[in-house]
Amino acid sequence: MQRYPRNMIGYGANPPDAAWPGGAKIAVSLVLNYEEGGENNILHGDAASEAFLSDIPGAAPWPGQRHWNMESIYEYGARAGFWRLHRLFTSMDIPVTIYGVATALARSPEQVAAMKAADWEIASHGLKWVEHKDMPEEDERRQIAEAIRLHTEVVGSRPTGWYTGRCSVNTVRLTAEAGLDWISDTYDDDLPYWIEAGDRDQLVIPYTLEANDMRFATAPGYIEGEQFFTYLKDAFDELYREGAEGSAKMMSVGLHCRLIGRPGKIAGLRRFLEYAKAHEGVWFPRRIDVARHWAKAHPPVRRAHPSRMERAEFVAAYGGIFEHSAWIAERAFDLELGPAHDTGLGLHNALCRMFRSATEAERLGVLTAHPDLAGKLAQAKRLTAESTSEQAGAGLNALTDDERETFTRLNSEYVAKHGFPFIIAVRDHTKASILDAFGRRIGNDRATEFSEACHQVERIAEFRLKDILP
Repeated sequence: MQRYPRNMIGYGANPPDAAWPGGAKIAVSLVLNYEEGGENNILHGDAASEAFLSDIPGAAPWPGQRHWNMESIYEYGARAGFWRLHRLFTSMDIPVTIYGVATALARSPEQVAAMKAADWEIASHGLKWVEHKDMPEEDERRQIAEAIRLHTEVVGSRPTGWYTGRCSVNTVRLTAEAGLDWISDTYDDDLPYWIEAGDRDQLVIPYTLEANDMRFATAPGYIEGEQFFTYLKDAFDELYREGAEGSAKMMSVGLHCRLIGRPGKIAGLRRFLEYAKAHEGVWFPRRIDVARHWAKAHPPVRRAHPSRMERAEFVAAYGGIFEHSAWIAERAFDLELGPAHDTGLGLHNALCRMFRSATEAERLGVLTAHPDLAGKLAQAKRLTAESTSEQAGAGLNALTDDERETFTRLNSEYVAKHGFPFIIAVRDHTKASILDAFGRRIGNDRATEFSEACHQVERIAEFRLKDILP
C-alpha cells in the first residue's frame, strides 16, 4: 500500500472564517522566544557551542569549547533585550505568548516572574534549544516529558502549548501525545486546524519563519528595523483585507530577546504595533486564547479518511461509485494515496485515473453497467440506490405515459446505434434538458458518444463522492 503522508490540501479553496471574538478582522499573535541559557553550550552538557541565530556572521560550533562572544550575545537577550520588550508590550497592553526553553526558564527566575505578572502565556519550547532531528524517538519522547516536568516545576503550572523549532519528523506526533491545548511546529497555514492523534484531537496553531526577527540573523534577511516594519505591515494589510472581505485569518510574529531586543531593531516592531493598534477590529491574543476560541467556534469533526482505510473497507465504501465496477476502486487503492485524496474531488481524481487508464473494453463494461434512463429496471425498482436517487431528482420517476414512451424509444435507438446506454449526469439537468441532450447526442458517431459517455460517467462519480466526502 503506497501512502503519501504530507497534507497538501488543508482547508483548500474555501477556508473557514475564523469568527474571531468581537468580529475582529485579524488576530495578531506575538510570540517571544526565550532561549537564553538553554542554547548549546558545554556548560549545559552539550558537545559544542551554539552557532544559530545570533549577530555573529557565519558562526560555527566550537567542539568542546565555550564561545565567549556567542554566550555574551545570548546573555544580552536575557539581561537587556527581554526587559526592553517587556516594557514595550506592557506599556501598550499587548499580551504575549512565550516560547520558553525549560532549562532557560530555570536559569531566569526574575524574567519568569515578570512574564507571570504580565499575564503572558508561557508555553514550552522544549527542554533545551538544540536540534531534535537526530534524536531516537524514545529519547525525544523522554526530552518532551522532562521539558514539561521542569517547566511545571519552574513556572508553577503545566505548559498549555508547545513549539520545538529545531524539530524532528516525529516531534508533532510526540507532542500531540503529551495532552497539550495546542502545538505549533508547523508553518503550513494561516489558520489553526485539527489533527487526529490516535483517539485525541490535537489543535495545531501554525507558526512563522518569515514574519520573524530571525531574518535579522539569516540571509536573505533584514538589515534595519524599517525593513522588518515594512514586511509586517504588508502582511498585516493583506490579511486585514481578507478579514474585511469575510475570511479572517491569523498573523503570527516571531521574536527573540537577543535579536529584536536591540534598539535599532525594536524600533521597527514598535512602528508595526502602533500601526496595527490604529486599526479597528484587531485582536491581540495569546495562543492559548486562540486555542480556546477555536475549540469553541470550530470544534474538531472526525470524518472518513479513504487513504487510511484497509483494502476491504475502501472497496466496500467506494466500489459502487462507478456503477457495478468495483475493480476501479480496487486499482485506485494501490495508488499513492494521501490526505489530498481524502476529499470528494481528491478521491474522484484517483478513481478517474484508473477508469481512464483502463482498456476500451473495460470502460465499455462500465458504460453497459449503467441502466437506461427511466427504463425497465427503474420501473421494476431494481436500480442501485444512487441511480434511483439521481433519476428521481430529475423527475424521471414521475413521467407521463407519453414521456415514458419517448424515453423507451430513444433508449432503444441509442443502444442499437452505439452499443451502450445513453448516459448523462442527471443532476446537471432537468427532465426537459435531458430529453434535449438525448435528441442531440443520438446522432453523433460512436467514437464521439463513447468519449462523451465516459465524461458523463466521471461526472456522475464526482456527484456521488461529494455526497459522502467533503
